[in-house]
Amino acid sequence: MAIARREVLGTSLAIGAGAVGLAAVSAVALRGNGAGNTETPAHLRGMAPLPFTQIHSFDLNASGLGRANVLRAAFHAIAEMDGGEIAAWLALGEGALPPRIDRPRYLRKMPSFAGDVMDSAASHGDLLLHITGASARAVRQAAEQALRALPHQQLRWRVDGTRPENRIEDGRGLSRNPFHFTEGHGNPATAAEITERAIVKAGQGEPSWAVGGSYQVIRIIRLATDFWDRDTIQEQERIIGRRRSGRWLDGTPGTDRAAFATDPHGSITPLDSHVRRAAPNPRIPPPMVRRSYNYDRGPDDQGLIFSCFQGDLEKGFEAVQHRLQGEAMAKYTLTTGGGYFFVPPPGDAWLHAIADS
Repeated sequence: MAIARREVLGTSLAIGAGAVGLAAVSAVALRGNGAGNTETPAHLRGMAPLPFTQIHSFDLNASGLGRANVLRAAFHAIAEMDGGEIAAWLALGEGALPPRIDRPRYLRKMPSFAGDVMDSAASHGDLLLHITGASARAVRQAAEQALRALPHQQLRWRVDGTRPENRIEDGRGLSRNPFHFTEGHGNPATAAEITERAIVKAGQGEPSWAVGGSYQVIRIIRLATDFWDRDTIQEQERIIGRRRSGRWLDGTPGTDRAAFATDPHGSITPLDSHVRRAAPNPRIPPPMVRRSYNYDRGPDDQGLIFSCFQGDLEKGFEAVQHRLQGEAMAKYTLTTGGGYFFVPPPGDAWLHAIADS
């Protein structure tokens, strides 16, 4: 008898997380993201992301302060803590911007994709504070500092994450996800390619103040780890389309390009495997950079904080997400929250654009 997907993920799910992510980013760890800084932005800094994170999403209450002043306070709080053991940034939801300002083209509420069971209280938001750090203590202290700077804002949702076995191999940041597989092989290994995938460029039809920023997608994906662990490792590898180590199923090193053209019928790498659906043409990788974390809220709620950055949301995350519909891994995953956000470019010119609008 077929097992229903929601039964697999637990009858305790009333609401709740589908796309699985990897990791990695820019070539050098540069300090600072202050008001005048034009260096590598915090969300793209380091070959591997820092191993601990807290993400806070707020509904803005601009009463008495004004929207621009709230954003300015958040910006300066983040800028003060960013650097050293901490990499932190803010990202804007659709409700953060005043009506008169030109908006990033794709900044809207994240739609519900096939198979999602979204909890509205754990989705979307006007303002995102994303704090990463070298230790859980450093992240906690930085988050407390940031929250003190926003005393009147309504916290909508929060999630904590870690990156087990966080490391750099062959120029890419790797970690181990809750399904025991290595994440990160699909990301670029050079700063130039990271920028190409993740940053909004002039000429894309975006507002001038948004050039140099990134679209960020967050998906809180609950994983049916108990059900997954009942499968053999060989079956798990065919569902993912890679070995647990990251090597391709034909034995090719994970750093090499997949040889899907020599396997047109999926006899080696199934056509409905995750990697084959996500990137069917190895010569044209998805134009996005993924930096995901694991979360653990107890035995009945653990999974992945999928996070990715791109200059074009439609060509990046959304194209991949539509291709993933019908993948073999779908019955093990459930997206319960997250949202679409926009990370402003380095510096504070965007704040002036908002204040002047």
